Amino acid sequence: MSAKKAFRPKARRPRGFEDRSGDVLRAEHQLISAASKIYDDWGFEPLQTPAFEYAEALGKFLPDEERPNEGVFALEDDDGQWLSLRYDHTAPLARFVAEHYQDLNKPYRRYQAGDVWRNEKPGPGRFRQFVQCDADTVGSASAAADAEMIALAAEVMRAAGLTDEEYLIRVNDRRILDGVLESIGAADPARRMRVLRAADKLDRLGREGVALLLGEGRKDESGDFTEGAKLDSAGIDTVLNFLDATGGGRQDVIARLEPLVGGSETGKAGLAALAEIDAVLRAIGVGDDRAAFDPSVVRGLGYYTGPVYEAELLATAHYDDGQPIQFGSVGGGGRYDDLVARFTGQAVPATGFSFGVSRFAAALRALGRAGGDQERPLVIVVASEKDRSADYLAMAAQLRAAGYRAEAFVGGGNMGKQMKYADRRGASVAVIVGSNEREAGEVTLKDLKLGAKLAANIEDNKAWREDQPAQMTVPGERWIEAVGEIVARHQH
Repeated sequence: MSAKKAFRPKARRPRGFEDRSGDVLRAEHQLISAASKIYDDWGFEPLQTPAFEYAEALGKFLPDEERPNEGVFALEDDDGQWLSLRYDHTAPLARFVAEHYQDLNKPYRRYQAGDVWRNEKPGPGRFRQFVQCDADTVGSASAAADAEMIALAAEVMRAAGLTDEEYLIRVNDRRILDGVLESIGAADPARRMRVLRAADKLDRLGREGVALLLGEGRKDESGDFTEGAKLDSAGIDTVLNFLDATGGGRQDVIARLEPLVGGSETGKAGLAALAEIDAVLRAIGVGDDRAAFDPSVVRGLGYYTGPVYEAELLATAHYDDGQPIQFGSVGGGGRYDDLVARFTGQAVPATGFSFGVSRFAAALRALGRAGGDQERPLVIVVASEKDRSADYLAMAAQLRAAGYRAEAFVGGGNMGKQMKYADRRGASVAVIVGSNEREAGEVTLKDLKLGAKLAANIEDNKAWREDQPAQMTVPGERWIEAVGEIVARHQH
């Protein structure tokens, strides 16, 4: 009887999830660090909430027997309660504020960065786990708090390395569209949500696609059908006119919107908020070129109640074939005055800004503003003599103490394999101490960056071996200083 074959799982990623490599993670960490410094400078406090929340606390998607994880990843705990992975940082913040309400200074200003999870259909560039970075002010109903958040978003764009011509914070107020819907008799909650979701897809689907979603519905390329808001043709035209009211200065947009809200008090409150936001932004030096009013900005999540805003990248990079890469929105936020009240029954106003770290960092890397070329150079100490590992590890420690990224090679292989390893790691310098160097009290250094450049132009192997143009031997007392000289050659 033959032995049972051992089970070997297939090495594969779950659908909709990604592995992120070192250069990607460095770019993301760099962006989070830059944004966190801005938030800290503006008086916000860091907070970290758990990955899991009780499903009832998240509130947007509640589990049921038929499909307990619609929209979120959920599981039933051993006490019979449903837990869900957070799908953003805002709903957990609302729970935190409600739980600690009496102990918090108000307004409570916090920022948080971390992974979020959404059980949605994945697609190109659309993952079910990604990193968000948020800042929120809880406890202020003033439109000045919204204006400050918009200005904060603009400062994050600057901190990320963008010029003021390369981004735009687009601003609207959800109540203005509510006023428009009231004026056409389409203000019931289900229809309102369908209109909001349709308007939020204007950039992706265009006017024709949005018009379908405002009417009977739309079938996408995969054949999936999305039911529409079922507005009549006049209602569709009114909503599209509202979305078209952008362009020019912030005060020009307000003037175009005023006739569309008619006598709606809700719409008038939204226009008043935009007028105050405009006044505050002007007072703190954020002009129309950095923050503009745009009625097409409605934000997809249902918990926004007032001003909403998006950070759009205007800068373009290019694919290898020369076609431009359009980045679009990399972040956004708005006012959400009802979330904390779900827990306490007490109205607690709040406003916040969030950006998708992975998407924003990828855009910055494509623009050459962040990533691998920003990381500290790596120095590798070669294991020339197998019985000298302790010496090489000690040399690597000396390099780290001097401020360098450094490692001593601990794998197997001859000198050639080790140098190939150093090249593939993108190291700047290789440090070599064999028996000859040790006896002479010297250290040999290879400038790997220069060597790679020169190797491309040298055809005579004999000349290369004799000249060794990218290699030098220095006295043992100044080897770290010499490493610094090599590294400095390649820093811009």
